[in-house]
Amino acid sequence: MRAKDEIGPEYVLEVFDAKTGMQGVLVIDNTALGPGKGGMRMVPDVTTEEVMGLARAMTWKNALAGIPFGGAKSGIRFDPKSPHKEAAIRAFADKVKRFIPDLYIAGPDMNTTEKEMGQFADQIGNKMATTGKPASMGGLPHELGSTGYGVALCIKTAVEFQKKRLDGMTVAIEGFGNVGTFAMKFLSEWGAKVVAVSDSRGVIYDTNGLSYDALMKTKAEKGTVTAHGHGKVLPPAELFKLPVDILIPGARPNVITDANVNDVKAKIVAEAANIPMAYEVEKKLMQKGVLVLPDFLANSGGVISSYCETMGWNEKKMFGVVAEKITSNTKLVMERAGVGRDTRAAALAIARERVLNAMKRKGMLK
Repeated sequence: MRAKDEIGPEYVLEVFDAKTGMQGVLVIDNTALGPGKGGMRMVPDVTTEEVMGLARAMTWKNALAGIPFGGAKSGIRFDPKSPHKEAAIRAFADKVKRFIPDLYIAGPDMNTTEKEMGQFADQIGNKMATTGKPASMGGLPHELGSTGYGVALCIKTAVEFQKKRLDGMTVAIEGFGNVGTFAMKFLSEWGAKVVAVSDSRGVIYDTNGLSYDALMKTKAEKGTVTAHGHGKVLPPAELFKLPVDILIPGARPNVITDANVNDVKAKIVAEAANIPMAYEVEKKLMQKGVLVLPDFLANSGGVISSYCETMGWNEKKMFGVVAEKITSNTKLVMERAGVGRDTRAAALAIARERVLNAMKRKGMLK
């Protein structure tokens, strides 16, 4: 038996399809608050243990977000560049169909997009099988920017909670994909000055501030922010050392470690990426007076959007719900963290209370 605790997991399903060679795993961690919700990733080396950890993270994220979803995650061990990718998606759908959508609702994750979500839902024969699917199927694709908007709003709310103004604060953003671009867009509109942005090629740094529209044009035409022309080009690792007010790790995991944590000069670190640093590293920043906005609070705009999609709401309504929930949950975490400012502990405590209370109401605990 695999390790479990009072929260879960409720189901761990490992599947194999002989025709395509697809191996997959579905972990439904907890359904006390609703059907398990979590992304479907496709990577050649995904493991059951990895998916179990991600499913638990979704339990906490969904509970903290205040939406009627439990936690789950799925993984497909398959080459995402294979010409048989769609066949693998459809084979996985057939294997897990009995759990959908009552116990699991899928969403985009690593190497899966609205296209794959549409294929999965089509194979299941139920549009409610996924979120983040094409608009033609009633979807609210994450390409609308809900996650990046949520990150920006979490930062704005936290700054205002501290009785400060976002206007004029300097920002460095790791990653210029869907999340980073929208975080820059909204923070810039609200008066912050984005001075550094990175992608896989490196960092563009300009103390005078970077223009969102101009940088988007550079990225579209030249494929990298480092070709911008205005500003200094730095190696990727230098982003985390810059003298900025706000740092947004928004791409890779474990980018802030024991090796560079003392180089971080920002006063606010908003985790747009999942697990950009270990909890022990977070605590070192907190001890220095840095406000850390943990990943499952800061980047929850995407899963809130997913909930809106299941309700059949439009884009305008979705952004309104994301705004309401991100704002109220950020304030709640800041209040609970108090003077000690262990924001992750505060956020986890709120999420755990919500899950355990739901389990008690449903008679899932003694």
